[in-house]
Amino acid sequence: MAGKKHSKAISSANGFYHEDREAEPKPKLKKSLYEKELRKLQIELVKLQEWIKDKGLRVAVIFEGRDAAGKGGVITRITEALNPRICRITALGVPTEKEKTQWYFQRYAAHLPAAGEMVLFDRSWYNRSGVERVMGFCTDDEYKEFLRACPLFEEMLIRSGIILIKYWFSVNDKEQERRFEARNDDPIKRWKLSPMDVDSIEKWEDYSRAKDEMFEYTDTRVSPWYVVNADDKKRARLNCINHLLSMIEYKDLTPEPVKLPKRKISGHYLRPPINKQNFISEKY
Repeated sequence: MAGKKHSKAISSANGFYHEDREAEPKPKLKKSLYEKELRKLQIELVKLQEWIKDKGLRVAVIFEGRDAAGKGGVITRITEALNPRICRITALGVPTEKEKTQWYFQRYAAHLPAAGEMVLFDRSWYNRSGVERVMGFCTDDEYKEFLRACPLFEEMLIRSGIILIKYWFSVNDKEQERRFEARNDDPIKRWKLSPMDVDSIEKWEDYSRAKDEMFEYTDTRVSPWYVVNADDKKRARLNCINHLLSMIEYKDLTPEPVKLPKRKISGHYLRPPINKQNFISEKY
């Protein structure tokens, strides 16, 4: 897995790409195969992590897309095997009154990676060209200024040495509705279904137009978008992680197994009585 960094393969700049496509469904990916491949990729992610730490790289990965497109799922699979001190998630909420008066990119810039870090942006400064644009949370002038300034901002980040990788998770309308319904039916997942998500169903075409215009301005040679076909969650996770690994040349710096010493028993230690400690009840 370590090695070649390949050219832009699935970005929209190479042709027309529509989220409301009617693609031929692929056979369901077997759980055993998915878990086997995910394990392989997570081992490679650990190698990448050690390389980033050793070389002092600064890596920022943006995950964008429609609600319920699967961004959170792939972020979870990336981070669950990694050191949170090296790979961290940034998911900013609604800006405060003070932040609203700042330069738009200011609150995001504060979360950019330092040397030896990889930051995963679960949504990013592209909120302005998505939900803010569609829902009217920004003015036309603010929106136009974003489209003008964003490519310059990203070029500045890249010139400073930050490795910036942008993923757009593309899901069709029927699959998005199915996932919304699944969230609504599951009390564990219902918190994910926000009023904005409900509104996005009726505003599908508005979000489509906003995404198309955003790509027109920000899908550049310096900072391209990489589109992930996210109609199948499991395949999307594997494909995205595989692509991420291909974007940075790295070598295996995984620490060698250490020889664990035997526990020394002096015979002079007495454990306090168990009834002096507050053990939780063992219900399971």
